[in-house]
Amino acid sequence: MSVQARTGPVLSLAGLNKSYGALQATGDVALEVAAGEIHALIGPNGAGKTTLVRQIYGSEAPDSGSIRLRGEEIGHLSVPQRVRQGIGRSFQISNVLADFTVIENAVIAEAARTGDAFRFLRPAVSDPVLVEGAIKILSRVGIEGRADTPVSDLAHGERRLLELALALASDPALLLLDEPMAGAGPEETQHMIGIIDRLRGDVGILLIEHDMDAVFRLADRVTVLVEGAVIASGTPDEIAGDAAVRAAYLGSDDDAAA
Repeated sequence: MSVQARTGPVLSLAGLNKSYGALQATGDVALEVAAGEIHALIGPNGAGKTTLVRQIYGSEAPDSGSIRLRGEEIGHLSVPQRVRQGIGRSFQISNVLADFTVIENAVIAEAARTGDAFRFLRPAVSDPVLVEGAIKILSRVGIEGRADTPVSDLAHGERRLLELALALASDPALLLLDEPMAGAGPEETQHMIGIIDRLRGDVGILLIEHDMDAVFRLADRVTVLVEGAVIASGTPDEIAGDAAVRAAYLGSDDDAAA
């Protein structure tokens, strides 16, 4: 691995463009996420945030631009290849397997992590090694006590925690979190903030979130996307005090100080 890959940013975007006809979803986006930092990506609905995440993850191809993970260009790689290279993702809408139990979801993730992904589920859940690894996955977000619970019986916040646990199962270098607090109540939100905060230093995180209290509590840096373009990037204090950002997104001074 090169020196740049060891010491440079975990994620580096340059000149990323994506259009749908006349609609510019992302326009010449440049962004870096340092190893171990929490970098928030904020902006109004329709700003292009989720489209940008899809391009990083590989589920959508940019029209032009560069996507580098730990210094290596990954724009040509498929989603599975990018996951193997070190990208984990949670989704805006929960994508866990609702017909399975919590531990069964975690066993599937553990089997994929260990290269045992093609085993049938029933023998897998009786494998003590896989189950032990699955419990470790769940304990990382504090839901190991719900291991035998059907996912369909989980509260909304617990589902989001399970999804986060599964995204972390492969020990990614970069974690893409798309609105992890969406739909959560105040207590669930505070718990999720605590979990994400404890990940600081372990994994680079690109966080999309509309909850400005969560953003300003968690983020080391913030990038603001409006109509597909970056209008500002800096520390939370710099973003909160940026007049252009307040006018475009944050609104009132009270909101900016949140």
